[in-house]
Amino acid sequence: MLLRRIIALFYLLVFTGLIAGAGVYFWQTRQELKQQQATEARIRQRLSEAETRLKRQQEELVRLRTDPAYVELVIRRRLGYAKPGELIFRFEN
Repeated sequence: MLLRRIIALFYLLVFTGLIAGAGVYFWQTRQELKQQQATEARIRQRLSEAETRLKRQQEELVRLRTDPAYVELVIRRRLGYAKPGELIFRFEN
């Protein structure tokens, strides 16, 4: 009778240990999943921003290749060029 109780208690302890170990394992796995999902969300956001930036740059490239007035505007703004007889006033911010 005592031996049966000891064996039953042993199996109960083993079973409880297995359940606790499985619980810890699944909790850690869930935490890793949450972390990877957060990383994926950040990467998707960066990808979206990069795609938007690429689209703007491609549009500007098309304008630079096809729109002479835009090319002139860019040259004037970035390089400070002026037509003969023009004066350029620069103000510091």
